[in-house]
Amino acid sequence: MTRRDFSERDIHMALDGELPVDERVAYDAWLDANPEMKARSARYVADRAALRAAFAGVLDEPVPARLQKIVFGEAPVKTVPLGSRWWLPAAAAAMLAIGGVGGYFAGIDHLGLEDPAEDQLAEQAIAAHVIYAAEQRHAVEVPASDKDHLQTWLSNRVGLKLVAPDLAAQGFQLVGGRLLPAGESKAAMLLYEDDKGERISLFVTAESAEKAKGTYGSEENGPEAVYWLDKGYGCAVVGSLPRAQLTAVAKSAYSQLLAGLAS
Repeated sequence: MTRRDFSERDIHMALDGELPVDERVAYDAWLDANPEMKARSARYVADRAALRAAFAGVLDEPVPARLQKIVFGEAPVKTVPLGSRWWLPAAAAAMLAIGGVGGYFAGIDHLGLEDPAEDQLAEQAIAAHVIYAAEQRHAVEVPASDKDHLQTWLSNRVGLKLVAPDLAAQGFQLVGGRLLPAGESKAAMLLYEDDKGERISLFVTAESAEKAKGTYGSEENGPEAVYWLDKGYGCAVVGSLPRAQLTAVAKSAYSQLLAGLAS
């Protein structure tokens, strides 16, 4: 296949799952070779999470039957005067927030099929991982060599007693950590690396009233997040490992986080 030039349009196609499978490898290589576009892709992921959060109050409302009939061509569409279309920007944003019109109406009865709080945590964690895991010199603010200070500093900033999990048994060593924004709150990010240079990250925030767990991927073949929301905090382990391996690492990290919080 002849390699083509990619553009910002392809970023949107990839995030919407519309990029052809046979172009995926070349697209990922293009992102890796263009840090600005890679950062832009991560920013769009974060923007989508923000949209979900902004419309969280209406995403769980049932879709009116009359609107579904209009979409499926079962009811006449009335022309609305241009001056009365105040709802168009909000409707467009809501459609973007749930990931596209097609998948939404194909057998889904409620906008709130996925919990916005879960998605927001996972997408923020993935966006941070995409940006910082690729950095070599500035991936972290505090290195693992100053682990005690790192744990104390992040604990004080996030509002949780954080203990950096020991993932040596899973083949990963702590690189360090940094403080990140998380909506209106703060999050701690801990970065780990194995002997092959593969990196995973742990994203923890104290602002969560939800209780959930699961696995989330923002784009096909991109990094995934295994996440938990419980006891007033949320955490996500992000990486591009095989899912079974990532889940095993995440369970170890999560159990150590719980032990640290309880100590």
